[in-house]
Formats: sequence, C-alpha cells, structure tokens
Amino acid sequence: MTDRRRSTPRAALSTLTRRPRPVLVPRLPEVAPEPAPRSRLVDNAVYAAGRRIATPASPAESHEWLTEGFDDRMVWLGLYRPEPGELGELAEQYGLPELAVEDAIKAHQRPKFERYGDTLFVVLKAARYLDAVEEVDFGELHLFLGKDFVITVRHSESPDLSRVRRRLESDPELLARGSEAVLYAILDAVVDGYAPVVAGLENDIDEIEVEVFRGDPQVSRRIYELSQEVVDFQRAAQPLTGILAAITAGFDKYGVGEDLQSYLRDVADHVTQVNERVEGFRLQLRDILTVNATLVAQRQNDEIRELTEASIAQGEEVKKISAWAAILFAPTLVGTVYGMNFDHMPELHWQLGYPAALVAMLAVSIVLYLVFRRRDWI
Repeated sequence: MTDRRRSTPRAALSTLTRRPRPVLVPRLPEVAPEPAPRSRLVDNAVYAAGRRIATPASPAESHEWLTEGFDDRMVWLGLYRPEPGELGELAEQYGLPELAVEDAIKAHQRPKFERYGDTLFVVLKAARYLDAVEEVDFGELHLFLGKDFVITVRHSESPDLSRVRRRLESDPELLARGSEAVLYAILDAVVDGYAPVVAGLENDIDEIEVEVFRGDPQVSRRIYELSQEVVDFQRAAQPLTGILAAITAGFDKYGVGEDLQSYLRDVADHVTQVNERVEGFRLQLRDILTVNATLVAQRQNDEIRELTEASIAQGEEVKKISAWAAILFAPTLVGTVYGMNFDHMPELHWQLGYPAALVAMLAVSIVLYLVFRRRDWI
C-alpha cells in the first residue's frame, strides 16, 4: 500500500511537467499548449522540535514520518482547492471527521469552531481590500488540527499562509508548541488582514458623505453596495468572538501555555475592536442613507416649488394675454360686421354711423379693460 501511494503522485507530477509535442499539420496554425494546472498541494512539511526536518513529495510520505514513534513531530499540509478524493485520502490517513470533510469540500461555510474528539475543525473568513475596484474580497479557510498534524484547506487566494509558515519557522520555540501555535498564528494573520479592510471601508464612507452633500445621483446605489459589504464583513469577523471564547475556555483542560494564552487574548482584543468599528460603520451608513433620502426629498420639493412658481407665472401671463385678446375682440367684431359688402345693413347710410361705431368700439374696450384690471388680470 505504501509503494502505491508514493508512485501515484510522482506519476501525476511527471505528466504535469511533460511538454506536448508540436502539431506538424501543414497549412494549420500552431496550437499553443495549455498551461499546466496549479498544484493543489501548496506545501508539505514535517517538523520536529519546531524545525523543518523534511519536505515530502506527497501527503502519504509525510504521514509515514508520524508512524515512526517520535512524539515531537508534526506534519503541516497546505492545500489549495483540493479534489474530494484528495481530502478523502487524508481523512483515512489522519482520521478526519466525515462531516467536517464534507464542509471543507463544499465550502461556503460560516466561521465556526468544532471539536471532534482530539481533532479540531475551524472555518475562518479572510478579507482583503481591493483598491483598484474599491471592493472587499472574502476568502474561506478550513483548518483540521490534531495533536501531530495541521491540514489547511484554502478556497481563495487569501489569506497568504506562506507568510504565516515563514513566521513560525523563524520562531522554532513557538512552532514547537504544535498545532495550537499554528492555530494562533493563522488567527492572528486573518485578524491582521482585517485592518486594511477597515481602513478601506472608512475611506469609502468618507467619500460617500462628500458625494451625498454634492447631490450625486448615483450615491444611493453606492451606499447600498457598501452596506452589503459591511454586513458581509461583519458576518466574517463577528463569529471570531465566539471561536476565541471557545478556545479560551479550553486553556486549562488542554494545557495551553501562558504565552499562547496571552497571544490569543491579544487576538481577541483585536477582533473586538474590529467588530466595534464594523458595527459603527453599519450604523453610520444607515444614518447616511437617511440623510441622503432627506436631501433627495428636499431637492424634489425645491424642484416642485420651482415648477409651481413657473406654472403660476405662466398662468399670469396667460391671463394678461387673454384679457388683451378680449379687449381687442370687441372692436374687431364690430369692424368685421360692418366690413361686409351688403347694401341693406342698419345705419349704413347714416351720417353719424362711423363716429358712433368708433365710440362704441372704444367704450366696449374701456369697459373690458376696467373689468380685467379690477380682477388683476392686467
């Protein structure tokens, strides 16, 4: 069984490094070879007394180092989006709980801390702020921790566990404390990664406040999107309080050293600060949304008032035009009637007819003018 497990990953690696033969078909363009798939085993190390003593080529080989009867050895496997079969093999070798393995395969889990006998299963949500698009990118990390092994399963680019590994390898005394030290270092790295996110969200909120008072029509959409990011960030950071409380509760039972206890308390303090800032962001965005709605309503009222004033002004102009049209209509009507070419019309041959018509037209115009003036139409 041991030889078969060793040969399988070596054969797989050899197929990855083998270059495809060039296509020699005439009059056809050359086909570029597809890039080799990224290795799912990011790092594989065996430690003794806090120092790396081996870097096996496969998880099966690293597990063999634990079967030689040395109590100070620890295996740390780092996986990136592994296949279900790979996790299944690790579950058989290290006795991983079935339910936890299913969660690690499916991903999209909320942060949690579960204990299955001597094995811990921890789910963490990392976050990073993308300056180019001004968005928060979330990553998911699954941890399996036993007495002599640590298995990390990442489903995103963050967090960068290579930095955590280098940090621990530079401090053998801390790494010699086993999987508990690895758990502390990863928690510390995840929480430290929240600081740039908090700063980025704070800067975005400051920009939104300026846009709100400038009257930017797109600010409502940005407030909503940023509120969703804050809620997602809160869902990632808030459960860490319960996770750290559960870890702290087992200090005495599992004999955690005083230095690790102080480290974890420091991480818990940072988580509390982050949660307080995020809750403040959520309330601040709620108030900004209320203020924006008030300002939008105020601007709409101003626009309605301006339209009403313009409509009233137009009505006044219409009344003036109507009044003068009525005044001019009376003499126009008289002139039109007597302008018709008929022989038999009243007062047609009357000598005073012309002056009388002029007086009548003037009198009617004056009367209409006085009536409209009294009604403030003119």
